[in-house]
Amino acid sequence: MTSIDSPQLAALAAVVDEGSFEAAADMLHLTQPAVSQRIKALESSVGQILVRRTRPVTVTEAGRSYLRLARQVSVLTDDARREAAGSGTSGRSVVLPIAVNSDSLGSWVLPALAPLAAEIAFDLHREDEAHSAALLRDGSVMAAITTSQAPVQGCTVRRLGIMTYRVCAARSFADRWFSGGATTAALAEAPVVVFDRKDDLQDAYLRARSVEPGTPPRHYVPSSADYADAVRLGMGWGLLTEPQCLYGLESGALVELDPGRRTEVTLYWQQWSLRTAALDRVSAAVHEAAARHLR
Repeated sequence: MTSIDSPQLAALAAVVDEGSFEAAADMLHLTQPAVSQRIKALESSVGQILVRRTRPVTVTEAGRSYLRLARQVSVLTDDARREAAGSGTSGRSVVLPIAVNSDSLGSWVLPALAPLAAEIAFDLHREDEAHSAALLRDGSVMAAITTSQAPVQGCTVRRLGIMTYRVCAARSFADRWFSGGATTAALAEAPVVVFDRKDDLQDAYLRARSVEPGTPPRHYVPSSADYADAVRLGMGWGLLTEPQCLYGLESGALVELDPGRRTEVTLYWQQWSLRTAALDRVSAAVHEAAARHLR
């Protein structure tokens, strides 16, 4: 096998990140044939097909390892360049792709990352915490907030804390649909707000209450802030994080339908075992913020 060069790895990462050879060429300031040639040379070098020529472009099983290598080379090169130039020197930011669940992204994660934004360019992937580990496996991200305690191969894992959800509804909605309380019959009839088709929180609650999840009508609202607004506006009931619902509960605008049942989701931080200054700083910032906002 011949040696692998950095431009070939950079082309692989760009094609996957941008979704097409044309977009990768624009990002790398190359022609599309030049990008295609680099990918073909890399595949010829390793003796395997690394990307599927689909729209968007995706990595093959073999390509995952080389995509991970491409990210590692990129972040180590950026770290070395900044260290050699000296702290405080302006230049290209280190790029860190991270997977974050929507509720964390919409509450405590962005304030934690903001102080680092002048030196680190964040490529944030919004992904359900139960599915974000898959992005670590295929090399799409270098770190992720996940519900999985078992470390992905090549990663370390550390507990962040527990995010608590309460079953809430607007007072007017509760008066209409739950006048007799959150009974099984009422839950089978009342509309429910669901984040997206990967979101199992509401369905898990319904199953625990002996209600078939597909029974009540549902609204899909795939934005953390808009999801909370949909519940506040009376579109349906839903599980809200405590930061999303405490003010409404205190003011009386929201009602906690089932105070005896709260859903607790334990979050973990998984990151590549590869140590870099940028990744260490992000990890420290995330854990410091989690200690303040989670329990």
